[in-house]
Amino acid sequence: MLLLSLATIFTLVVLLGSGVWIAFALIGTAWIALEFFSSFSPGSILASDFWGASYGWDLTALPMFIWMGEILFRSGLADNMFRGLSPWLNRLPGRLLHTNIIGSGMFAAVCGSSAATCATVGKMTLPELERRGYDSNMAIGTLASASTLGLLIPPSIVLIVYGVVTEQSISRLFMAGIGPGLMILAMFMSYLILWALLKGNREGLTGEDESGMSFAEKLRNTWSLVPILLLIGGIIFSIYGGLASPTEAAAVGVVLSIVIARFNGHFDRNIFKSSLFAAVRTACMIAFIIAGASFLTSAMGFTQVPMKLAQAIGEMGLSPTMLLIALTLLLLVMGCFLDGISLILLVTAIIMPLVSAAGFDLIWFGIYLVVVVEMSQITPPVGFNLFVIQGLTGKDILTITKATLPFFLLMLLAIALMHIFPGIALYLPEAMTR
Repeated sequence: MLLLSLATIFTLVVLLGSGVWIAFALIGTAWIALEFFSSFSPGSILASDFWGASYGWDLTALPMFIWMGEILFRSGLADNMFRGLSPWLNRLPGRLLHTNIIGSGMFAAVCGSSAATCATVGKMTLPELERRGYDSNMAIGTLASASTLGLLIPPSIVLIVYGVVTEQSISRLFMAGIGPGLMILAMFMSYLILWALLKGNREGLTGEDESGMSFAEKLRNTWSLVPILLLIGGIIFSIYGGLASPTEAAAVGVVLSIVIARFNGHFDRNIFKSSLFAAVRTACMIAFIIAGASFLTSAMGFTQVPMKLAQAIGEMGLSPTMLLIALTLLLLVMGCFLDGISLILLVTAIIMPLVSAAGFDLIWFGIYLVVVVEMSQITPPVGFNLFVIQGLTGKDILTITKATLPFFLLMLLAIALMHIFPGIALYLPEAMTR
C-alpha cells in the first residue's frame, strides 16, 4: 500500500510538472495504478467512466453558465457597475475601494470565474482608484480577494463540478453558497472600513470626498445596475423556489445575458461567435478533466487506497476539528500548484471516503472546499489571481501577496465560523426541503 501510494503521488507530480494536460495526467496516473497494482483491465474501466462522466443531465448547466459569463464579460458590465455603485459609496469609510468588493461580488455572481472577474473589474477600477489617490496595496488586496467569490456565489461553475462528481444536488449547493459568500463579502467590507477609520483616512489613502452628485444623478447611474440585479436575483430565486432546475435557469440566463448585452450596446455577431467559441473551449476542457478525474476515482476505488487511508487516519483518533485543520493545510499546499477545478476533482477522487467516514455533511464540505480553493487563488506561487493582478499593475508577486494577506486570514476565519456554525452554509438548503 505504501508503494502504491508513493507511485501514485510520484506519477501525478511528474505528469503535472511536465506540462501534460491535467486530464491526461489524471488518466495516466489512474492507468498506471490499475495496470501495475490491480488485476483489473484499465481499458474497459476507462471507457465506462468516460461515458458515465459525459452524459449526466446536471452537467448540461455547465456550458450554459460559462456562455452566460462570456457574453457578460464582453458586454461592458464592469463600466456599468462602477458607474452605478460609486455614487453611493463615497460616504462609507474606504469610499470607492468598496467598488472592488461589491463590484467583484456582483460580477462574480454572473461570471463564475475568479480570473475573469479579477481582470474585468481590475481593468476598470485600478486605474481610476490610482488616479483618485487611493492606496494601491489596498486596491490590489480588495480586488484580488473579492474576485475569488466567483467560485462561491451562485451560479458557480466549481459548485456544479463538485455536485456532478459527488452526486450532490446542485440546487442545494447553490443555496449553500449564498450565506458564506455574503458573510465573506461583509467581512472584507468590515475590514476595509476598520482600516479606513484607523489608518486610511488619517494618512490620506482613501481619496477625496466626491459626494456632491445630486440624488437624481445617483438614481440615473444606478439604473445601469438594474438588469444585472434582476438577472442574479432571477436565477437564484427561480432555483430556490423550485421554478427551474439549474440547467433551465442557465438557459434562461444565457437569453437574458444576450438581452442585457444588447441593451448595453455591446453585442453583435462577432461577440456572439467569440463568446460561444470561448464557452465551448472552456466547457470541453472542464468536461475532459471531469472524465479523467472519474477514471482516477475508479482506479483509487479498485486499489482501495482511499478506504485504507481513511481507515488509517480513523485509527489515529483525530477529532473532526483536527481533521479539518489537517485537510486545510493539505489543500492549501496542493492549491499552490493546481487550479481550482483540478484541485476539487483530485480531492474528491481521493479523500471523499475519509470525509464521509468523519461525518461531514457533503453539502457543507463542498462549500468548505470551495472557500479553500478561493484561498489558493491568492496563494503563491501559482495563485491565478496574483498573476492577473501582476499583469494589470506590473508589481512583483511578493508585493501583491502581502496586499492580499489580510483577506487570506479573513477567509481562514470564515472557515472557522462555518465549522462552529454550520447553519451559515446549511440553513438555506435545508429550508428548501421543508
